[in-house]
Amino acid sequence: MNDPISFDHPSIVFFESELFKRIQLEGLFNDSKTICDAMPRFTWKEVVEQYERQKSLVNFSLVAFIDSHFTLPADIELNDSATKVTLKEYIQQLWPKLIRQPDPKNTMSTLLALDHSYIVPGGRFREIYYWDSYFTALGLKQSGYAHLIKDMVLNFIDLQERLGCIPNGNRSYYFSRSQPPVLGMMVELCVNGDDAPDTDFVLRCIEGMEQEHQFWMHSEDKLVNSGEADERVVRMPCGAILNRYWDNLATPRTESYLEDIELAQDLPHEQRAEFYRNIRAACESGWDFSSRWLADSNELASIETTQIVPVDLNCLLYRLERNLAKYHGLLNHTKQATAYSERASARKKAINQYCWSSQRQFYFDYHFAKQQTGSVLSLAATLPLFVNVADAEQARGVKESLMTSFMKAGGLVTTLNVTSQQWDSPNGWAPLQWFAVIGLRNYGYGAEARSVMQRWLKTVDAHFIKSGNIMEKYNVQSLDSLADGGEYEVQQGFGWTNGVTLAFYDLLTQ
Repeated sequence: MNDPISFDHPSIVFFESELFKRIQLEGLFNDSKTICDAMPRFTWKEVVEQYERQKSLVNFSLVAFIDSHFTLPADIELNDSATKVTLKEYIQQLWPKLIRQPDPKNTMSTLLALDHSYIVPGGRFREIYYWDSYFTALGLKQSGYAHLIKDMVLNFIDLQERLGCIPNGNRSYYFSRSQPPVLGMMVELCVNGDDAPDTDFVLRCIEGMEQEHQFWMHSEDKLVNSGEADERVVRMPCGAILNRYWDNLATPRTESYLEDIELAQDLPHEQRAEFYRNIRAACESGWDFSSRWLADSNELASIETTQIVPVDLNCLLYRLERNLAKYHGLLNHTKQATAYSERASARKKAINQYCWSSQRQFYFDYHFAKQQTGSVLSLAATLPLFVNVADAEQARGVKESLMTSFMKAGGLVTTLNVTSQQWDSPNGWAPLQWFAVIGLRNYGYGAEARSVMQRWLKTVDAHFIKSGNIMEKYNVQSLDSLADGGEYEVQQGFGWTNGVTLAFYDLLTQ
């Protein structure tokens, strides 16, 4: 695999230029991502060179320069409420609008070309996103698009071979970080129930899953002493290995450059690189942003993602290790199957040792820098149930908290903290409803799972009837209010909401 930080792309010369920084710092666009997705009318190098020649001219206008040198992107328009349809029918009609065919090779775009078809979330999200795709795939399978799931798996494996990781999304500015590892779960959607799976495809998937595991674990051998961490790997006090989120860069995010600069300006200069790394790592988590990552839940500048061992990340890596053990076993690769099985068992033990609180009967993240269990109650606690690392008593404790504290009129709230961050109260997100529902069902709590599904579908349907749209996130405490918080307006579309909605409709008929 390539070193992710060594990635090179023609657009990098623009992102490192005075021109890019000036455009962002002058706040010419409501969304900092806009200029990052723009198409230059000349090569990236030529655009930068022309700016350097023209910027000192008396009549130079930055706005006019942008207009003559870039084609700006448009958001994906999806609302077609002229035809009265049900929510399920609307989702069926929506898929073709979100599907993209293989990309032409084009170094004039920040979009990293993909060789197979794929699906985008919608709104400002004009590219494939890694962990989004798993939840979207749940609905694609219900809609007869199983071939598209296979295509996306192959795209992710291709990207990983090119970049060294499965990136946050297929844009040149996302190369330094990944997202929650769901490749193995997408492979399961492709091969489970298939009487005669394509052997070449399965072998390619196993190789891709192993490469992803190596990405998360590759600096493991550097850790000699307990309490040490290197990139995405942490050696716990007992010597066990767990993982954290990370980013290979410690600079302002390209797609949120102005926001990061403004947040960092009150920090001492020597603390800014660490701040940038932590905010990037939170983006790798998919929970960007949440009080889970904050020392002060009301201050995003207090972010400390890299000091935290997330319970959900380690559960997903446990699932990956279990899947690798299973597939190697099916191929009679006894040595590899045993090795991954042993890794999974060790990770399960460590998750329960460091992330379970017997006093509070709930799972938490672990703050390894402070060597203490975290305090933020969040739906990340459902992942041990989703991947079956909890015992019956632990599952009962999580279930009780979900039903008494997290359950609201419209579904499960993300955390119990009310903040300005979008992955906190009062917002609910489709991926977390899915993890919770499957986790509850895994331990026999079918009635509770059904209640979550019914409330979530009520929320999605109510907003659809009112607006004709499906949204990225919802306010689950007040069905009359839109979700709020975060760096951008709530987006319509929306891939993972579509997928989980259709999957819930199916589960409710079983």
